[in-house]
Amino acid sequence: MGSLSPFSKQELLPQEEKLEIKKQKGELFIGLPKETHFEERRVSLAPDAVAALCAHGHRVVIESDAGKGSNYTDQEYSEAGAKISYDVKEVFSCNIILKIEPPTLKEIELINPQTVLISALQLKTQSKKYFEALANKRITAIAFDYVKDEHGVYPFVKSLSEIAGTAAVLIAGEIMSGVNEGNGLLFGNISGIPPTDVVILGAGTVGEFAARAAIGLGARVKVFDNSITKLRKLQHCLHLPIYTSTVQPKTLAKALRRCDVVIGAIRGKNRSPVIVSEPMVEKMKEGAIVVDVSIDRGGCFETSKVTTHSKPTFQKHGVIHYCVPNIPSRYARTASLCISNIFTPYLLSIAEEGGFENAARFDKSLRNGMYFYHGILTNKTVADWFDLPYRDINLLIL
Repeated sequence: MGSLSPFSKQELLPQEEKLEIKKQKGELFIGLPKETHFEERRVSLAPDAVAALCAHGHRVVIESDAGKGSNYTDQEYSEAGAKISYDVKEVFSCNIILKIEPPTLKEIELINPQTVLISALQLKTQSKKYFEALANKRITAIAFDYVKDEHGVYPFVKSLSEIAGTAAVLIAGEIMSGVNEGNGLLFGNISGIPPTDVVILGAGTVGEFAARAAIGLGARVKVFDNSITKLRKLQHCLHLPIYTSTVQPKTLAKALRRCDVVIGAIRGKNRSPVIVSEPMVEKMKEGAIVVDVSIDRGGCFETSKVTTHSKPTFQKHGVIHYCVPNIPSRYARTASLCISNIFTPYLLSIAEEGGFENAARFDKSLRNGMYFYHGILTNKTVADWFDLPYRDINLLIL
């Protein structure tokens, strides 16, 4: 009696060999326009990053003097393989546009339909017209300040926050010197002289790096935050038993009366909460310094008002206030390198995956940052804020 075969006759016949189809690498055509926003000195890609992209066969067109604010010359970009253009229209005609600040409505007019735009979004400063202009051009737009990686970290925001935290302490040190109408104190812990007292409001990335810098210069640091988890994490990161406290008005007021410098780094969901009232500022030392890093979200001092890099300080009740919203632009070269180092792997990955469409399918961090897909709004926060129709990006990219 014959045994039954586990295979059908069709399965026993020779089958065609199925090979994996190799992904076709995409060639990127990247435009780097010069930033036109007030006091914006940063650039999206450093010359070394341009050289890396060009070595992989990609093309980069950069507007003349785009890197000037970060002390990069046209010659450096040219030697890296970029084409230097004196025509802004040529730069905006590239398939991928890289910017720091969001484009203006005039700049959007120069962008070709179906272009990929990568820039900051800065939702609080935008208007409905901006989103309508992007939709009309069927642009795919990624906000790098919304890009979140697989570890749940916002890489661009974190890097720029590290700069802002460290810079806040250096700026306070500059202002304190007698040259800048300060009280003539030195941050360093000099033998026989009490150390400078620094209060930091907020235990996030800005607060952590401000604390690192202040402690490194020999200051006595107190950190306030309403999250015990953040305070515990900060102590663990610093490996030091520094003074930490939740935000309690009496305790905070006492610390402010004694401090030489206070750094505001508290961020709220929509606006930073005002936790230092005007009466608290009135009772601070004459010549004490306020550095309100959270001014870009309204500020956490009642006495704060926006200042600029050209006129960075003002005095209120004898206290010197520094309230510039774009601190990383003051250290434009460092900030440009930070942004460039994050952009480059993303761009190379997009090319490796065969273009932006494929990369977005497999890279969740790109989808996190995307707020327009071929002119369709895909960010619910933007949709709710401006009352615009919205579609889920995961249903559009299959």
